[in-house]
Amino acid sequence: MPMSKVIIFLSFFIVTTAATSAPIETFKFESAEAEKSFHKLSDELRCLVCQNQNIAESNADLAKDLRLEIYTMLIDGQSESEIVDFMVQRYGDYVLYRPPFKPVTWLLWFGPVIVFLLGLVFAVRYLKTQDKDEQDEHLSNEEVERIKNLHAERD
Repeated sequence: MPMSKVIIFLSFFIVTTAATSAPIETFKFESAEAEKSFHKLSDELRCLVCQNQNIAESNADLAKDLRLEIYTMLIDGQSESEIVDFMVQRYGDYVLYRPPFKPVTWLLWFGPVIVFLLGLVFAVRYLKTQDKDEQDEHLSNEEVERIKNLHAERD
């Protein structure tokens, strides 16, 4: 029994070590300001593959390419706004974690609320039909008439 625990532990250790030992990208910056801009942009831009991670946290190939693109553009002297404009022009507003509020992005802003409300409406309708079906199945016509008469007498 102890040998199987050792094998399980080693297997777990190997799997978790392999998952966390991805190569780390290092970039050399000319100034602390350029490095700060790089980290800010990496945090603000969404990974289009992962969709729920910024490109700083993602290990997807596209995120690596975007980080390299940001680094190259910063080294070439482009400003943060120029880099963001380039990314939006190339990938659309969805690349921004906080897309601007305009008609093209209304679905991004209101989509989750609309889906939630539709789900709520369908859930309420479903539950109401379940209650009616359940009552109708268990009561005979005589029992339904008796209940109606009792309610009529009470009123």
